[in-house]
Amino acid sequence: MDLLIGLGVGILVGVGIAILIGKLTSSKVLGAARAEAQQLLEEARAEAEQLKREKMVEADEEIFERRQRLEQEIETRTARLQKFQEELDRRELDIDRKAQVVEKKDRELQQKEKQLQEKQAYVDRKAAELNAALSEQLARLEEIAGMTREEAKAQLIRELEQQAREEGERIAQNIVEQARLEANRRAREIVVQAIQQVAAEQSVEATVTVVPLPSEEMKGRIIGREGRNIRAFEMATGVDVIIDDTPEIVVLSSYNSYRREIARRALEKLISDGRIHPARIEEVVAKTREEMQETLRDIGEQAILEVGIHGVAPELLELLGKLKYRTSYGQNVLNHSIEVAYLCGIMAAELGLDVHLAKRAGLFHDIGKALENYSETSHAERGAELLRKLNEHPAVINAALAHHNEREATTPYTSLVAAADVISGSRPGARRESLQNFIRRMEQLETIATQFQGVEKAYAIQAGREVRVVVETEQVDDQKARELARGIARKIQEEMEFPGQVKVTVIREYRAYDFAT
Repeated sequence: MDLLIGLGVGILVGVGIAILIGKLTSSKVLGAARAEAQQLLEEARAEAEQLKREKMVEADEEIFERRQRLEQEIETRTARLQKFQEELDRRELDIDRKAQVVEKKDRELQQKEKQLQEKQAYVDRKAAELNAALSEQLARLEEIAGMTREEAKAQLIRELEQQAREEGERIAQNIVEQARLEANRRAREIVVQAIQQVAAEQSVEATVTVVPLPSEEMKGRIIGREGRNIRAFEMATGVDVIIDDTPEIVVLSSYNSYRREIARRALEKLISDGRIHPARIEEVVAKTREEMQETLRDIGEQAILEVGIHGVAPELLELLGKLKYRTSYGQNVLNHSIEVAYLCGIMAAELGLDVHLAKRAGLFHDIGKALENYSETSHAERGAELLRKLNEHPAVINAALAHHNEREATTPYTSLVAAADVISGSRPGARRESLQNFIRRMEQLETIATQFQGVEKAYAIQAGREVRVVVETEQVDDQKARELARGIARKIQEEMEFPGQVKVTVIREYRAYDFAT
């Protein structure tokens, strides 16, 4: 029992000792923590104080630097203001000096004005005295001369007019003489240039085509019995057929290159076929005309491809091809049109204009020359009217209408076309006036003949020495045919000048057809 009590007491004492030891250990830890916290606090305070001192030093340095910059800026502005003040002072002095100069000049001007007024008064007095003296002298002169002032003036004017007239006549005579000498010199130069450029008669070269024959026998077949084949061929084509002693050739003559080309192709077909009679001739010529339409379109397409344009109406393609068989003063019109198109394109590119539109205007500017001319309108008007019907661009229409300055140019493209047209036609050797006069005379002969009622077709042949007129049988009988020939001949004589004589042949042919079934 005592053992148990002692054991319990020992346990309790052990527990108490353990508790006491725990409390003592806790107190020591707490004290150490407080000491450490106190130390940390003191270190933080010391560090904060040190940081505060550093920031204060940095702030003082920044304030010092700002103060220095501010003082430097103030000094700069002060120097600038000082400079402005000095400039203002200098300008003020200049203004003062100029004001003094102006005031001095004003005084001088006033003084000069006063002197001028005095001189003007003096001049007025002297003028009055001179007028009085002049009037007195004039009165004495009129009394001495025995004529009034107006009569003397009229006589003086007549003398001056006579002198001026004599001087003018002398000057005019000198001008006429110089002009005559210059004209003779220029004429010689033109003749020399023409001789150098043209070595043969161009009208012959440009109006005949030679067709080779397989044999001399073919000449007789072409002529036919009593010449019926050759007459039928000439009537169908409007071309003069010349058969002479030259072996194995036939010459086709016509100023119209298009008709001559049709005749050449038709004659070659007839020679190749061998069947030559009036009905066959008309059939082959008609078929050749149809084939020529396709050829013309091919030529037109080649031309627009060469120039580089597109969207052209078929009618224009055919007429463009027809220009290949037209000449202007000896210059091929299609080649001329292509050259004008190129020139217009080059100039339009330099001026910043539409190159394709310029080329189009240049290519179609002479399209009116492809149309048959039996009216008084010019090729420019005919071409413009055709282009208007085909809804071409207004610039192209105006270029065709006004490229010869007959109408007003409304677009810059017209001026380009006019300039290019002159450049192309003015090249040495490009054109020959004599050939154009010949072609114009041939066209005028046909135009005069077609103006009469009842005329179906008219062809100028034999280099303009003959006009063959085909009439409508129903409207013109034999008697009227003779009267028509006399009327055409009389009108040609009245309206044209021509060497030698022109023969007018009126052809009236009646054909009756029927069929056996």
